[in-house]
Amino acid sequence: MVATTAPPPVERVAPQPPWAAGLSDVTASDASLRRFLHGLPGVDQVGAEARATMLATRSIKTVAKAWAIDLAITMIDLTTLEGQDTPGKVRALCAKAMRPDPSDPTVPRVAAVCVYPDMVPMAVQTLSGSGVRVASVATAFPSGRASLAVKLADTRDAVTAGADEIDMVIDRGAFLSGRYMQVHEEIVAVREACGNAHLKVILETGELVTYDNARRASWLAMLAGGDFIKTSTGKISPAATLPVTLVMLEAVRDFRDTTGRQVGVKPAGGIRTAKDAIKHLVLVNETAGDDWLDPDWFRIGASSLLNDLLMQRTKMATGRYSGPDYFTLD
Repeated sequence: MVATTAPPPVERVAPQPPWAAGLSDVTASDASLRRFLHGLPGVDQVGAEARATMLATRSIKTVAKAWAIDLAITMIDLTTLEGQDTPGKVRALCAKAMRPDPSDPTVPRVAAVCVYPDMVPMAVQTLSGSGVRVASVATAFPSGRASLAVKLADTRDAVTAGADEIDMVIDRGAFLSGRYMQVHEEIVAVREACGNAHLKVILETGELVTYDNARRASWLAMLAGGDFIKTSTGKISPAATLPVTLVMLEAVRDFRDTTGRQVGVKPAGGIRTAKDAIKHLVLVNETAGDDWLDPDWFRIGASSLLNDLLMQRTKMATGRYSGPDYFTLD
């Protein structure tokens, strides 16, 4: 009898998006992916926070401020993600998305309306022909605690109902445990389930704890084919902060320099005022560049922000603020 030896264990290999040919060695195995992510330059916490604070103090002149307010409006994903959401509430939100101020047709429409999957048909029907996209959270939002089969079914349901964009959550437990390939493969699978819909990958940076983790998660999501990287679900604190958005903007800038592929960024949660929005636009321009100053590449996830932008816009046009009940509550 001829002695045989067992074959060596085979490392798990993730499927490759076609654009990632130049990075095939990075995502070829668990070990190579770990080496790459942990080989990324560390984030200087003090430096990142100081730069974000400095950019937040930039003075914006009147004409630039008016332009920035309108640009911010076009970048909003107007969002309602509550257990008490009703078809009537979604219809009202969609009407506001299309005509933020019914008395002023010069106000631009927002980028998208973001709802739970079961509300997608109502949003699609109401927004038909408007140019406002329908986004839907999926993959067991906001926790991500479900099997891959459930997450894919959640995604397919939303896409089948007509969603143009899917906002998925990563498995933060897997990421923090160092199971990077598992997270990568889930994103790849959800990307495939999206079909023609765009995929925004929510990192939930408040649970990732460090800026280094935010940078690693950003690269992981982009390597797996995400069209956008998004800070947070808006369900925990801290959500979107200027320093973590800075780290993510640096990541998309460096990723494009490396691969030639541009990926968008979406801060979400805690951006409530026109001043907050403008600080983020300055951050985009000074960090990633003006190529990202477009709703195709930068979004703001918000519910109450639009009202303050409209109030500031009216103030600049008339010299006075409207009453707090002038614009509909979101």
